[in-house]
Amino acid sequence: MKRDLCILISILLLTAAIVWLSLGQIAPAAALQGNDRQVVILDAGHGGVDGGTSDASGKRESELNLEIVLRTEQLMALLGIETELTRDADVSIHDDSAGTIHEKKVSDLKNRAELIGRYPNGVLLSVHQNAYPDPDSHGAQVFYGGGEVSLQWGELTQRVLQDTLGRANTRKAKRIPDTVYLFQHVSCPAILVECGFLSNGEEASLLRTDTYQKKIAVALTGAYLWQQQMQPDIWRGE
Repeated sequence: MKRDLCILISILLLTAAIVWLSLGQIAPAAALQGNDRQVVILDAGHGGVDGGTSDASGKRESELNLEIVLRTEQLMALLGIETELTRDADVSIHDDSAGTIHEKKVSDLKNRAELIGRYPNGVLLSVHQNAYPDPDSHGAQVFYGGGEVSLQWGELTQRVLQDTLGRANTRKAKRIPDTVYLFQHVSCPAILVECGFLSNGEEASLLRTDTYQKKIAVALTGAYLWQQQMQPDIWRGE
């Protein structure tokens, strides 16, 4: 029975992915009503005054994060997964009272944490890009928050990303550092995905393409759906 369910989920996701890839666009998810259901909160890291890192072409991390998040939202909508975005444009969601760039960054993070906290059954998927002085560094990597749910979700997402994007990536999922503000101020299951290295020219070029971004979206959606269907009770344990 377990094997049959795995096959069914795989076929469902593959069919949706094929339709999505062929059509190119999907109508956006309907606005959420209420907060009594599980919601995947898709967080495009950085934004606005905080562009994050950038690649050699000048493409900002905040833009790439948003592009991948919007593609993930589209695919999740096709599969009936409820979503909420922390931002839907390349903007900072800071308070008007914030003046300096530092104040705007702090206010933005506080507002994201407050938004996430509105959903008692929410789970957080935060999308980022990596950078490192060594230009050969490459590969997507998942970081997970505290608790068994986040750990299992993070490790599964890491494996699915490797299967989808290429097994040359030998990185492992890791516990997120205590210095990451957002993850220290949310209590829900949460993972942060570094989709690749913008400091690596070849990987940065891939990350700018529609096809590669859609592969990432398929991997993120598939990992969540697989975990949800195979272990539905696990989400109640954190």
